[in-house]
Amino acid sequence: MAETPTLRERARRAARAEITATAMQLFAENGFEATTIDQITSAVGISRRSFFHYFGSKEDLVLGGTEALGESVRAALEARPKDESAWTAIRAAFLTLRPADKTPEEQLTLARIHHESPSVRARHLEKHLRWQELLAPDVQRRLGLPPTTTPDPRALAFVAAALACVDAAVDAWYRSGGAEDPERVFDEAVETLRR
Repeated sequence: MAETPTLRERARRAARAEITATAMQLFAENGFEATTIDQITSAVGISRRSFFHYFGSKEDLVLGGTEALGESVRAALEARPKDESAWTAIRAAFLTLRPADKTPEEQLTLARIHHESPSVRARHLEKHLRWQELLAPDVQRRLGLPPTTTPDPRALAFVAAALACVDAAVDAWYRSGGAEDPERVFDEAVETLRR
């Protein structure tokens, strides 16, 4: 049974949500690069120090808690049936990433920032490298590779390819203005890799 969050944790989540919502509005109006941390803190009514209490950088506002997300994807992957193929299992694990708390407009704003901001793209690539390390052990087992103390390069390459398929799907969805079905694009990208 999950523990009920403490009052302090609920207040922290509410503050993070307010800062994020305000920042997203500013990003949508002014662009990510043109929006400063000072503008965000002024609009929310907090100090720069308080901002850095909640977020390590402006990019972290867009990418969210990448460590926590990576752990949730790893847990979802490991929870899949043990005899499920690596592609089927990782696809299902990635589906847990859908941001249920964001409107389609907010999701498009996030995708635009990912697409247009070099600093966010760089952080996104760092996230991919961390996720490869997290997801590779379960993928390695599913591929029938022997266990090793460090991830097998084939498992790392598999995860990197799967993440590239996710990126291609999100990019196609963004470029279509939200009309494209990202799951279909992901499946088509995976099918192309498997040929």
